[in-house]
Amino acid sequence: MAELRSRVVTQGIHRSPNRAMMRAVGFKDEDFTKPIVGIANAYSNITPCNMGINELALTAMAELRGSGAMPQMFGTITISDGISMGTEGMKYSLVSRDVIADSIETVCNGQSLDGLLAIGGCDKNMPGAMIAMLRMNIPSIFVYGGTIKPGNLNGKDLTIVSAFEAVGQYSAGKITEEELLAIERKACPGAGSCGGMYTANTMSSLFEAMGMSLPRSSTMAAEDAEKRISTGESARVLVQAIEKQILPRDIVTRKALENAIAVLMAVGGSTNAVLHLLAIAHAAEVPLTIDDFETIRAKVPVLCDLKPSGRYVTTDFHRVGGVPQVMKMLLSQGLLHGDALTITGKTIEEALADIPVDPDPNQDIIRPFHYPLYPSGHITILKGNLAEEGAVAKISGVKNPVITGPARVFESEEACLEAILGGRIRPGDVIVIRYEGPKGGPGMREMLSPTSALIGAGLGDSVGLITDGRFSGGTYGMVVGHVAPEAYVGGTIALVEEGDSITIDAHRRLLQLNVSEEVLAQRRQNWKQPPPRYQRGVLAKYARLVSSSSLGAVTDRFVD
Repeated sequence: MAELRSRVVTQGIHRSPNRAMMRAVGFKDEDFTKPIVGIANAYSNITPCNMGINELALTAMAELRGSGAMPQMFGTITISDGISMGTEGMKYSLVSRDVIADSIETVCNGQSLDGLLAIGGCDKNMPGAMIAMLRMNIPSIFVYGGTIKPGNLNGKDLTIVSAFEAVGQYSAGKITEEELLAIERKACPGAGSCGGMYTANTMSSLFEAMGMSLPRSSTMAAEDAEKRISTGESARVLVQAIEKQILPRDIVTRKALENAIAVLMAVGGSTNAVLHLLAIAHAAEVPLTIDDFETIRAKVPVLCDLKPSGRYVTTDFHRVGGVPQVMKMLLSQGLLHGDALTITGKTIEEALADIPVDPDPNQDIIRPFHYPLYPSGHITILKGNLAEEGAVAKISGVKNPVITGPARVFESEEACLEAILGGRIRPGDVIVIRYEGPKGGPGMREMLSPTSALIGAGLGDSVGLITDGRFSGGTYGMVVGHVAPEAYVGGTIALVEEGDSITIDAHRRLLQLNVSEEVLAQRRQNWKQPPPRYQRGVLAKYARLVSSSSLGAVTDRFVD
């Protein structure tokens, strides 16, 4: 390793004052020529998703040092979506993605680091770290903190979504308060990210598919020994990548992003992946549009029977082959780019060489390719006069993804939830929650509370819901999010009035307000942009900088 000089040395930051500071944190004479590798440690005991990460960070530090690098650990933030859900605090969730990206970029470039190993757990840790990796383009690898094991009550697996749905069941008189409390107590048994194919497990799976994490690492349980072993291997692979100068932009190409979208569809992943992959593509300077998701969706079936709309949790998926098994199936059908590079230096095809083409016939978690759960992808892009730039719908688990009904208009998530829990929503209604977009919220709150309340009340198949906000990865039902343009900038969703007829038609990929153009023109003329909800602080800055959700809701897109 001696021939590889660190950025600290090559940039001339080797004068005595600089070296004196570095000696104070443990550098010896021979260490100044070693590559300096940052460990972005998202440890936090505020959420089970991240509370096991510090042990992994220490494992990575030891392995990096043993492999000839100089590890330097620093912290970055996390926001627990599950804890902030349904509160004002959820407005900070998507914002945290960009704070994470900015903080990692600031430390790594400010300290001239040669490589990055980022460890994260909760939803925004993954895209935040990846955006930073692609901005900086220094050798990098992502280590997922791991998924939580399922809770269990009376022989039934539970996840955090079980607790949210139980609130709706209790409000509808379907379960008792004692049963609600029992579900709450059992839903989250320990460390790890939410256990279904929700946003955290979706994004970790997509990072594996893109080649930025090690094979099989994206679905391991946080509390299992293999997670620590994989972390150590990730550290060793990163040092090799530094030696070979395998860079993130060599890996995260158009082909890699198409591979990620194909895996997203096959595993039945979160709608949030659309937003995050667009932002990742922007950081990588790779052309990708919201319409590309629809193109790939049409080709790729849903192969995995996973929660939220399916039966199984991510630890079950891992046990039967996980992401590599799904990728090999897609590769065998010509639906993956096998020549895409991975952080190991191998191509996708080489990395999957020993994986069988067909899944184990003695399980039903991963379906055979020709007997899928659904014949095409579950995330569809809707357009129409309510969403000229597009909107994102998740149609898995929906009996008939078509509805035309009267609009029930709410200016916030809280007002909508109150109406659902109060029994004021009827079958056939189309709920509109607006001014929750990137700028208007600001921050695109996730709507797990109202959607779970609808499911719990038995209205999941008979009530539509559209919003310029987002949905949790745990959401399913006849719901459409990311409506763009958003209400705050004068999108048509701002012009909807109570009782207007709205059509959601996933078959025709249509989101339509059934009101004449003349009436809409008059309403638009009378519409006035509301004042910003925040005048100072991080939410005010975010609202000023953030782009449309159709462009990934990024904060550094200054020229359209």
